[in-house]
Amino acid sequence: MNRKPELSFWQIWNMCFGFLGIQFGFALQNANVSRILQTLGASVDQIPILWIAAPLTGLLVQPIIGHYSDRTWTRLGRRRPYFLAGAVLSTLALLVMPNAPLLWVAAVTLWMMDASFNVSMEPFRAFVADQLPVQQRAAGYAMQTFFIGVGAVVASILPWLLAQLGFDNTAARGLVPETVRYSFYAGAAVLLLSILWTVANSREYPPQRLAAFADSTPLTETPIDARKARRSGALWALAGVALAVLIHVFALKPEVYLLAAGLLAYGLALLWLAWRHSGRSAAQSDRGAAAQILGDLYTMPKAMRRLAWVQFFSWFALFALWIYTTAAVTSVQFGSSNVLSAAYNAGANWVGILFGAYNGVAALAAILIPFVVRALGLRVTHLINLWLGAAGLASILLIHNPHWLLLSMVGVGIAWASILALPYALLADHVPAQKMGVYMGIFNFFIVIPQLLAASVLGLLLKLFFHDQPMGALALGALSLFIAGLAVLRVQEPARVALQSVAESGV
Repeated sequence: MNRKPELSFWQIWNMCFGFLGIQFGFALQNANVSRILQTLGASVDQIPILWIAAPLTGLLVQPIIGHYSDRTWTRLGRRRPYFLAGAVLSTLALLVMPNAPLLWVAAVTLWMMDASFNVSMEPFRAFVADQLPVQQRAAGYAMQTFFIGVGAVVASILPWLLAQLGFDNTAARGLVPETVRYSFYAGAAVLLLSILWTVANSREYPPQRLAAFADSTPLTETPIDARKARRSGALWALAGVALAVLIHVFALKPEVYLLAAGLLAYGLALLWLAWRHSGRSAAQSDRGAAAQILGDLYTMPKAMRRLAWVQFFSWFALFALWIYTTAAVTSVQFGSSNVLSAAYNAGANWVGILFGAYNGVAALAAILIPFVVRALGLRVTHLINLWLGAAGLASILLIHNPHWLLLSMVGVGIAWASILALPYALLADHVPAQKMGVYMGIFNFFIVIPQLLAASVLGLLLKLFFHDQPMGALALGALSLFIAGLAVLRVQEPARVALQSVAESGV
């Protein structure tokens, strides 16, 4: 029986260590880029438009990198060349960003930086699935979550720490303060060195050996029904056009056009896929990365489709949290919506502490999650964790003393740790090793799509149902996490899938 060998704790540590640097870079980007853009003259209304490039970049880059990394084998291995290329590009972007002389330079650098992070990050998800047997995958993704939590906490507070050490936290108009510049320099060093550590201290299985392991899901190609794809494409495109008309007629917020454009784009992509498969042989129609990636999206495994709903509702809740917590806490727990008031700014600073707290909880929860998985299984563990997150979000609506919100962050942190780890462990056991990279990239769609949807419709939902009160977004987030927990029950437990695969192979 050819089973994938288990790795030691330190082998898993080494293969996941690079995620510390990636998350360090992401956290610096999330916490400081808006500040840099405003310093260079961007208005508050312009910032969302400048930021929209980030999720769209991930939507495009991750499946492309996954597709090509599945087909790569070099002296460095399969995934590690992409770790290294992304690390070099990310390091350069982190060095340029705080020194951008003009707003358009910063905007282009933001796009390049996010694309570079994604070049490194996407293969890391597939890397864990490639190297670890079924019973260790939860531990592998939990180790990544640990490094995500540590990186997020340290990077988020780094400018504050530098200010305490005497670095200037203010600068002349058009210049970025020393605290931010040196934080980005430190981030560049941490990212490059941590990924180099993983590249130097890990190894990869050749593709042929990887596919031969007994716990590998067999590769099966699902033929594409051109007629069905054409019908689906027409319906999605029509829905996008209809929504755009409704937005115009009812004078809805312009950002809802983003949702309409997404529906139309997906419909047109399916129509193109149907055309590629009309009257052509499979070999002819599957040529080209775009056709293959879109075909893999259209024919994704049933378990992945079910996990997509888990991801959709989970990440919709997270983006509601990230977008509206500051407005909610400052207006309710601190009693001010005036951005110039001392109360508002004290509340905004406290939200930063709350976000650091839930990332810290996530780092600790990541240590415990593998033990819970062994006792309860992946599905039940993830369900419990998501519902703890729902309870944490819902409790914000009931708490009036801001210090008690730290208790709410315990539930949110546990859910965050679980969301970063367990869906990937569930997915890895349902897709073939030969397409692990592209499917991990496609799985990112169900992180980005709820982000774009939240940006498009949350404001409208608050206006229609919650009288523009930001606490309504957190209520919707709690409901969304509860639904995500229920959706987990529709996904088959991986252990059963592995046993079925072994039985069917006659081992």
